[in-house]
Amino acid sequence: MASNSTKSFLADAGYGEQELDANSALMELDKGLRSGKLGEQCEAVVRFPRLFQKYPFPILINSAFLKLADVFRVGMLGSLASIIPERKNAHHSIRQSLDSHDNVEVEAAVFAAANFSAQSKDFAVGICNKISEMIQGLATPVDLKLKLIPILQHMHHDAILASSARQLLQQLVTSYPSTKMVIVSLHTFTLLAASSLVDTPKQIQLLLQYLKNDPRKAVKRLAIQDLKLLANKTPHTWSRENIQALCECALQTPYDSLKLGMLSVLSTLSGTIAIKHYFSAAPGNVGSSPRSSDLVKLAQECCYHNNRGIAAHGVRVLTNITVSCQEKDLLALEQDAVFGLESLLVLCSQDDSPGAQATLKIALNCMVKLARGRPHLSQSVVETLLTQLHSAQDAARILMCHCLAAIAMQLPVLGDGMLGDLMELYKVIGRSATDKQQELLVSLATVIFVASQKALSAEVKAVIKQQLESVSNGWTVYRIARQASRMGNHDMARELYQSLLTQVASEHFYFWLNSLKEFSHAEQCLTGLEEENYSSALSCIAESLKFYHKGIASLTAASTPLNPLSFQCEFVKVRIDLLQAFSQLICTCNSLKTSPPPAIATTIAVTLGNDLQRCGRISNQMKQSMEEFRSLASRYGDLYQASFDADSATLRNVELQQQSCLLISHAIEALILDPESASFQEYGSTGTAPADSEYERRMMSVYNHVLEEVESLNRKYTPVSYMHTACLCNAIIALLKVPLSFQRYFFQKLQSTSIKLALSPSPRNPAEPIAVHNNQQLALKVEGVVQHGSKPGLFRKIQSVCLNVSSTLQSKSGQDYKIPLDNMTNEMEQRVEPHNDYFSTQFLLNFAILGTHNITVESSVKDANGIVWKTGPRTTIFVKSLEDPYSQQIRLQQQQAQQPLQQQQQRNAYTRF
Repeated sequence: MASNSTKSFLADAGYGEQELDANSALMELDKGLRSGKLGEQCEAVVRFPRLFQKYPFPILINSAFLKLADVFRVGMLGSLASIIPERKNAHHSIRQSLDSHDNVEVEAAVFAAANFSAQSKDFAVGICNKISEMIQGLATPVDLKLKLIPILQHMHHDAILASSARQLLQQLVTSYPSTKMVIVSLHTFTLLAASSLVDTPKQIQLLLQYLKNDPRKAVKRLAIQDLKLLANKTPHTWSRENIQALCECALQTPYDSLKLGMLSVLSTLSGTIAIKHYFSAAPGNVGSSPRSSDLVKLAQECCYHNNRGIAAHGVRVLTNITVSCQEKDLLALEQDAVFGLESLLVLCSQDDSPGAQATLKIALNCMVKLARGRPHLSQSVVETLLTQLHSAQDAARILMCHCLAAIAMQLPVLGDGMLGDLMELYKVIGRSATDKQQELLVSLATVIFVASQKALSAEVKAVIKQQLESVSNGWTVYRIARQASRMGNHDMARELYQSLLTQVASEHFYFWLNSLKEFSHAEQCLTGLEEENYSSALSCIAESLKFYHKGIASLTAASTPLNPLSFQCEFVKVRIDLLQAFSQLICTCNSLKTSPPPAIATTIAVTLGNDLQRCGRISNQMKQSMEEFRSLASRYGDLYQASFDADSATLRNVELQQQSCLLISHAIEALILDPESASFQEYGSTGTAPADSEYERRMMSVYNHVLEEVESLNRKYTPVSYMHTACLCNAIIALLKVPLSFQRYFFQKLQSTSIKLALSPSPRNPAEPIAVHNNQQLALKVEGVVQHGSKPGLFRKIQSVCLNVSSTLQSKSGQDYKIPLDNMTNEMEQRVEPHNDYFSTQFLLNFAILGTHNITVESSVKDANGIVWKTGPRTTIFVKSLEDPYSQQIRLQQQQAQQPLQQQQQRNAYTRF
């Protein structure tokens, strides 16, 4: 019987053949929890996660947690703190359990008290005195005190509460000088200060005092650890005296481990506003010179230390000081930074251990920062990297290639100088098919693409293809082709994609690669554009469109329900429409020659009062073109808003495409349609921020050049002249001559965010409408769960969810009766903040008109910066509005009462006849 009951419990819970609803499954799991057999209880517990995955809604989860809490008592209650933070009976249970004589229950109560204090201000205020009494009580064991003290870190909800907790911690630090007590109290002290932000400077001074005066190494290490935490979280609260005291401690300590920790804190501070505080002049004092400060002395002393970590932090401090300080005479400091980086590079590039690689990353990041902040040092940095690249280990070579690519992106002038050395190295590497060698092939190829800037020469392409044919695998070739597409080397990318078509087993992969090949071929066709040659431009665009249409067909075939490729399809569709709009505009400009205005055009313009009509039909065509480009800009804006998970480079690329459309639209308006009211201020340079990529740099250069040309022609010549049309055609050619960059999000999604909605009430059959009477309101409850991929919040996080509910009448039923005009339509919007990735809200909808209504619920999100993203999803249900029985009865009675009268009127009419 026992075995039969177990089988039926598992089956009915939804883990066998039978599938039940959420409540039934929860009831069956509850039976397992209440079973007298320990094995069945354990099995029921491990089945709960699957139940939560299948039904991720809070009513069920709350009920399930309460049932589990009944098994695990107070400890489980602590895990529920984020769900029921203000539940008073839970607060009362925790307070009672703290006085229990059962040690297990007391420990569980301490755990629960910590979690509830972090979530609930009321609980923290109410429990603070209780915790203080227990900590100060002589009857409380020391081990329990050590567990109670960390609860005080959560007493940061208001200033009074934080002040009382700080006073207690101050007493504990002085009253209990044992190592364990000091460490726990100090760390709790730090966490409280970091959360309250009021007493952070005092806490920094206290930690520095213990670091300087306490002889115990464990306490010193704890002080350094907490100083690092405060340096990361609140660097603006560090004064010059604080940094100076830390420098003095680092100079005096004989222990490398402690020196490493202190330098780690200083290197963190050197990259923040704190470094400016250190070198700035205080009122009444002379500012410290970077060359004579203890910080620089310490960094110079550590740059060549035999401990790699100490040397890395010393070099990082020097680099940050060199980049941050605005003084001109920093030649000695610059040389120290460069020499320190070179020595660290030589030391770490020969060692492939994890520690050496971590140190090398710090050094390479410093090199990139130094090249960006001090461009005159970049040439020597690049030469050092290229020289060391030949003798370094493969793991180090990969990191060094990333560094070279970053420098070349910032300073394109250095690219040509790199190319020769890079090609020499590319010929000799890759003699084996190890993972590191394959990674190195990709990294080196990326640097070569960046360094080439323009189209690759035949020699470079031959070297790359020869090396790939000998040792590379298909994945390596694909990654290199992907990088070529990102850098605009479409001819190289097309050949690589072509070589991969026969090496995939899935038809979806085949169609994906074929679409990439066609897109690369399409963009390659645009490289033949020439200025002033408009007929050639039309043929190049037509050829490009041919391959783009082939590619979009393959891309559609490559999509699957799990991977719909929505961003890729929309990006390519808008690109196709943009090329067609460019082609149409060139044809419109050419029509001024092929179809000039008629002789009576001037008379028509005077008659209509529109001076532009004297130009003939080209004026209407130009107006249509301007509207088309504005529509394309709007579509790029919609694509931008729908790409919540895209990286910043991809979003910037979409933004540049949108700006191209707006630029041409503005040029048409300024040159032809409305030269008098055209303004150039809003379209000028939006800032002096450097471009992040060569593609952006070239596009911005084209924008500025086109705006200068348009502004020079504006109001000088009466529209429409051949100079105006030539300016528009040249602007199109200049934009298309910049090779399009297919950014990372086109190939790879690093962040994944989706929203799952559930509507209540909901019909059993999606096509079946929900019945509601027309004199009642429907309470529509919308619940949702935010689902994440492996890297949630990598680029941006959801702050709130916007839910928009609208209804439309699909079909009327019966006769039209008199209905009040108010509440005829439903159009509502609410914003809710997700709690543990769950949100819920309700809408009251009115359906006064009889018939079938279509309710649409659409969600969008707002990130931490206040930007709204149209992420979806869009859910639809149907509602059938029925006449309420009482109104129907009254209407029928009125109809029956009117029938005898109508019959009498008919008889009277017959009689008169």
